[in-house]
Amino acid sequence: MKKLLILFLVATSFYSCKNDSKNEAVETEIDAVEIKGLTLLKGDFVYYSDAAVLQTTHEVYGVVINKKMHELDEMAKPYKKSETDMVPVEVRGKIIQKPDGEEGWPFRIEIKEIITISQPDPNKEDIILGSEK
Repeated sequence: MKKLLILFLVATSFYSCKNDSKNEAVETEIDAVEIKGLTLLKGDFVYYSDAAVLQTTHEVYGVVINKKMHELDEMAKPYKKSETDMVPVEVRGKIIQKPDGEEGWPFRIEIKEIITISQPDPNKEDIILGSEK
């Protein structure tokens, strides 16, 4: 009888652990999806004073300044009221870890494809947080 009770408790424990991980995955909002080595990111983009940033729900990325980034900035300008306004975008690119000893956010994104740009929510106030060292 004791063996049956212990077996039942162990099985119940494994079953409940399995369900917990499924529930967490469903509840977590996804803002990055990787396909064929490129990651699809949805977030708010700003380029100001030679610094570009993409802020997603869970992470802040420095944006590699290249031709695609400048193209994204030009496409985002009509949606901005001031130079420092953030614009919601969806881009696909390569995530790169920040080199050691360099300031900035832990990860960068090199934009390879611009998917969408949309009108910012006028009631939303965003603040970009600095990186932790």
